Amino acid sequence: MRLLEKLRNFRKEGRKGLAVLLDPDKTGSSGLPETIKKLDALRPDFFFAGGSLITGNSFHILVEAIRRNSKVPVVLFPGSNLYIHSDADGILFLSLISGRNPEFLIGQHVVAAPLLKESGLEILPTGYMLVDGGKPTTVSYISNTQPIPADKADIAACTAMAGEMLGQQLLYLDAGSGAQNPVPPGMIAAVKKASSLPLLAGGGIRSAEQAGMAWEAGADCIVIGNVLESNPGLLEDFIRIRDSY
Repeated sequence: MRLLEKLRNFRKEGRKGLAVLLDPDKTGSSGLPETIKKLDALRPDFFFAGGSLITGNSFHILVEAIRRNSKVPVVLFPGSNLYIHSDADGILFLSLISGRNPEFLIGQHVVAAPLLKESGLEILPTGYMLVDGGKPTTVSYISNTQPIPADKADIAACTAMAGEMLGQQLLYLDAGSGAQNPVPPGMIAAVKKASSLPLLAGGGIRSAEQAGMAWEAGADCIVIGNVLESNPGLLEDFIRIRDSY
């Protein structure tokens, strides 16, 4: 099944998805195959690979390790046009529609387009909305954009509507890696109501309760990252709630 079709089916059928985001700079290469096998055994729906700032060749090591040790689909979550790998299944073609920096609205995309056309990756046009998670994050610094204030659900809803009208196929609400607070449930609900597109939400989700609130508010797929570094066993709780749908 194609990745976009799978995400659309979550919304259509009322099921929920879970993506595990692996940051190459934080996973390291030591013990990486064992880590991936343990995560794979818990049956996440996707592995997202990437981050806002990646150093060295750790990105390629990570993608290749996931491919060798798991059959879970690998989706690239690129911080720039440098992070493309044909061993993955697809790529979130992120347009930062909450910001006003042309580099992350279209600039990086123009440079990457010829490579992506030859890559064989499934392209997932994604309206990416950065939300204030309580402190500055790497993505806000690197992209030089202001996040949507956490109490401005109406701005997020209108941004989502515009993204859908412009032809985006997915929406992604992200408080950013290491955020103090996740995207508020009220904002997730407002975006869900405003758009018919599959909705992803991530950043700052540190407990099963927060994951359940995001799903219940309307997220079709949540993205979990940093919390698994300190508490990998928490993924079992997330999976249990996901399966309850």
